Parts: sequence; C-alpha cells; structure tokens
Amino acid sequence: MIKVFQFLAVFLGLISAYFLWADNFDWGFAAGVAAICSYFLGMRFQIKARMKEGEATESAFQNPIDM
Repeated sequence: MIKVFQFLAVFLGLISAYFLWADNFDWGFAAGVAAICSYFLGMRFQIKARMKEGEATESAFQNPIDM
C-alpha cells in the first residue's frame, strides 16, 4: 500500500509539472495538491506500520514466555 501511494505521488507530481509547464495553472494546482495528499497518505500508512511493529516488540518484552 505504501508503494502505491509513493508511485501515485510521483506520477501526480509529474502530471502537475506538465500542466504548469503548459500554462494550465488550475489543473497543475489540482494535480499538485493530489500528489501532496498521496504522499502524506503513504507516510501515514508507513508510520502506522512502524507503530504496530513497535507495539508488538514492546508487548513481547513485557510478556516473556515462561519455559
């Protein structure tokens, strides 16, 4: 999921650059905003995965298995 949003952010960034180069500022702005949103959604999923991994590691240290 993270890679999808990263790819989408790059793709929309390129589209935004094209629209700005073609003097179509309205669509360039819209594509740029969509690229930024996609980037931050990718970051959100990445941070959420790291937090879940950290919680699993923390709970393993707090509840050791008795042998």
